[in-house]
Amino acid sequence: MNLQLDGKKTLVTGSTAGIGFAIARTLAREGSSVVITGRTQQRVDNATESIRKEIRNAKISGIAVDLATPEGISKCIEAVPAVDVLVNNVGVYEPKQFEQITDDDWHTIIEVNFMSGVRLSRHYLSRMKAANWGRIIFISSESAINIPVEMIHYGVTKTMQVALARGLAETTLGTALTVNSVLAGPTRSEGVEKFLIDMARTKNVTPEEIEKEFFHTARPGSLLQRFATTDEVAALVAFIASPLSSAINGAALRAEGGVVRSIF
Repeated sequence: MNLQLDGKKTLVTGSTAGIGFAIARTLAREGSSVVITGRTQQRVDNATESIRKEIRNAKISGIAVDLATPEGISKCIEAVPAVDVLVNNVGVYEPKQFEQITDDDWHTIIEVNFMSGVRLSRHYLSRMKAANWGRIIFISSESAINIPVEMIHYGVTKTMQVALARGLAETTLGTALTVNSVLAGPTRSEGVEKFLIDMARTKNVTPEEIEKEFFHTARPGSLLQRFATTDEVAALVAFIASPLSSAINGAALRAEGGVVRSIF
């Protein structure tokens, strides 16, 4: 399927690894001109070079920037003043009991996971409206619905993203813009891969056995019963970014392996 993304300029935040990197690579493969971001120049250079090696003639560039700060947002906007597609992917998480989550912890995770998207969307939305075309996508999580008791602050920021996306979609009435969120589930990112290997080594079993145990005990409601790949999440994002998804607006779309049981 031709997603008609050739010539579209895309900014994917937090995209030197994991889901963000898979999204950037998928969109580059579809012909989009992609800008990735990361916190260090080395990670940005490594990610862009990896995509160039894999995809001939990939239109890929990157910015080393901290999007948790207004100064970082300003630097990003100065480098990329206009885009057709904005993918708000940058995010952090930290398992921590609620009683130990400090005000600083709350501030940090909200600035990264939520305010980065607020600030970037505030800038790019008006320009998309002027062009009468655009896509804004928030990479949320099934944790937006199934708030994880071990990191409530993370789940709350994911819920905030879904609410923000819906609210922004309401402002696109009668235009060719869409704003959606994607609820990713347990995904086999680099961090998860390391976790599986480390746990397997500790318990003297295979990573596959650790994965099976995880879904038996921690995510028993999963229909997939395995970690999704980053490419599986990226495929949905690529479609939502494309002109073909014009009838999808204000939606919270799921790529979470059936962990969420509600049908609405």
